[in-house]
Amino acid sequence: MTASLFVHPASWFILGAALMPVARRLGVMKVWLVLIPLIALARIHFLPESFGLVEYLGFDLQFGRVDRLTFVFLHVFALMALMGSIFALQVKESGQHIAAFLYVAGSFGVTLAGDYLTLFIFWELMAFASTFLIWYRKKKRSIEAGYRYLLVHTAGGLALLAGIFLLYHNGHDLSFGLFSQEGAGWAEYLVMIGFMLNAAVPPIHAWLPDAYPEATVTGAVFMCAFTTKTAVYVLARAFPGFEVLAILGAIMALYGVAYAVIENDARRILAYHVVSQVGYMVCGIGIGTAMAINGTAAHAYAHIVYKALLFMGAGAVLEMTGRSKLSELGGLYKYMPWTMFFTVIGGIAISGFPLTSGFISKSMIVAAAGENHQIILLVMLTLAGVGTFLSVGIKLPYFIWFGRDSGVQAKEAPWNMQLAMAMAAFVCIFLGVFPGALYSMLPYPVEYHPYTAYHLSETFQIFGFTGLGFYLMVKYLKPHDVSNLDLDWFYRKGSLRFLAFAAGPVVAANEWVSNVYRSIGTRFTMAAARAFSWFDKEGIDWTIDGAARGVVDGGDRLRRLQTGRIQHYIGGAVLALLAVLVVVILI
Repeated sequence: MTASLFVHPASWFILGAALMPVARRLGVMKVWLVLIPLIALARIHFLPESFGLVEYLGFDLQFGRVDRLTFVFLHVFALMALMGSIFALQVKESGQHIAAFLYVAGSFGVTLAGDYLTLFIFWELMAFASTFLIWYRKKKRSIEAGYRYLLVHTAGGLALLAGIFLLYHNGHDLSFGLFSQEGAGWAEYLVMIGFMLNAAVPPIHAWLPDAYPEATVTGAVFMCAFTTKTAVYVLARAFPGFEVLAILGAIMALYGVAYAVIENDARRILAYHVVSQVGYMVCGIGIGTAMAINGTAAHAYAHIVYKALLFMGAGAVLEMTGRSKLSELGGLYKYMPWTMFFTVIGGIAISGFPLTSGFISKSMIVAAAGENHQIILLVMLTLAGVGTFLSVGIKLPYFIWFGRDSGVQAKEAPWNMQLAMAMAAFVCIFLGVFPGALYSMLPYPVEYHPYTAYHLSETFQIFGFTGLGFYLMVKYLKPHDVSNLDLDWFYRKGSLRFLAFAAGPVVAANEWVSNVYRSIGTRFTMAAARAFSWFDKEGIDWTIDGAARGVVDGGDRLRRLQTGRIQHYIGGAVLALLAVLVVVILI
């Protein structure tokens, strides 16, 4: 059992985090950062179908369960950990790397978990470790956003835990498996709510655009890959075919892209696009057919890579210029040409341009909606695709790299950042040109051909009309430095109200209780102490001392009876014998 636990991929990242300070002291931290993800990437190809079976306190725990759905997520998680670590090589704070490794370990643990107790432990590890990726930016806004992020995910964890308790109460079984929509009750839907919060399903999505833009440059790259996609995995494992997910997913796709179109901050635009793209995956899970689940897994894989590439590009700009708002950028193509090149590849990939990963993954979910005769969902997902191309395929690169010259001068990003972006860009193109490489890893056999004349024609028509619309309306789409209200307003205001409540009534109540204690409690305590002292002196001491004095007096009397003369002792014995005989006769 020990050997099985040791080869768990999460254990490599936990070990890597534990020994990170040692690696830094020895001057091999950069090697360590690359070595651990490489080991994990190699190890996942040799995992058995089941391992890490443990009985603990009467619960049957399973740390490892591997099938095709598990493997495709493990593969992209390991690849993303490698690219993210390379992108972060210039970061000297070992604490950031430790948080990132523990965060990745949590994702691996959730993905491999075969029971809800194991899943919950790694689920919470993800939440707490990722919070430090926000706090490490060390700005007031980041500290505040980190606290909100942690509170929201704690609430989601409590919903998940409540569902787990009810599941165990109902069936005494914590196996993490498939739920049926017909038999679902409170337990199943509480678990679903816990999962949906991490997937950023509206209306419990606002933590994402609030937290990701405030994370560190490298922290945002990790966070865009793991939390939401781990949630997609557990939803796909437990809730395929739940119709409510299909509807919410389609709404997500439109909701996220609508905000992305009007946002000004580059990383906030990308954060809203995470909501939109995860909406495609949640919708695919809700459709629940083999093609839809295949499309969900394929799109999760593709999305992790190209969204990480886009966050890398925006992060590189932030790292080199100190700015992330489109209204403060422009004309950077002259200074950061390679970063521009890689970011544009990410932009066309997320838009679903032919020969990119987005073209061969996202369209599977849209095709599954059409195949399942869910026309409204198909139309909603298609419209979301238009908004994606408008906001990230055109608007984002135009106002960062081209447009008016902002006067900002910057150096090209460090070599390790460029290398990580080049790797992600290569994967985007490779999967678009050779879709079979991705399709061969999907859960079900694939009978989908993306490069049909209809699909190509439809795609070019959508892109053509969208590009024409941007050209005609570019002055109206010019970004402005304004804040757009979203549902995060409620918990931002809620947190302020909570702080005000804590600083007002709670502090006043605390002071009142303290005064009562000082004025009444202290007097009562002193009176009680005096009473106990009197009782101790006059009661207990009198009793004990009196008994002691009685014993001493009795001893003296007995001592005086001992005369030392044998005739006195014989006489006393005769008298005692006569007394005994009298008593016996009388009785």
